[in-house]
Amino acid sequence: MARHALNKSRRRALLRAGLTVTAVGAALGAGGAAAQAAPLPLAPATGSDSNLEAAGNAVTGALGQSLRSGVAPVTHLKLDPLAGTGTDPLNNAVGTQVADFKPVSTTLVTDPLTSGGALKDLPVAGQVAQVLHG
Repeated sequence: MARHALNKSRRRALLRAGLTVTAVGAALGAGGAAAQAAPLPLAPATGSDSNLEAAGNAVTGALGQSLRSGVAPVTHLKLDPLAGTGTDPLNNAVGTQVADFKPVSTTLVTDPLTSGGALKDLPVAGQVAQVLHG
């Protein structure tokens, strides 16, 4: 018998273990699906429309505040971690000048990233981020 071949008892033990794990997983999955499928009881309608409107306003305000609180820290993160180092791959501006015309360069586009700027420092995306977090 080759060294890499399993003997029959080990093969059966591994097969039984695999089938047991599969059966347990299937049972847990079926139980979870049945628990999720139960309908929720309807709440009795007590109160007026002003209560529902106040609750809707409270939920909207809470969602807006959580969006502002969640987005604001992200807009201050440095986008290029290698900015300001000698190995920054994004620091590759190209420029040219033809005759007496003004020189044209890509630094206007790449400078916010290569100087270590964050999302809030980008020309268009920064304005959108400011709108998101107020």
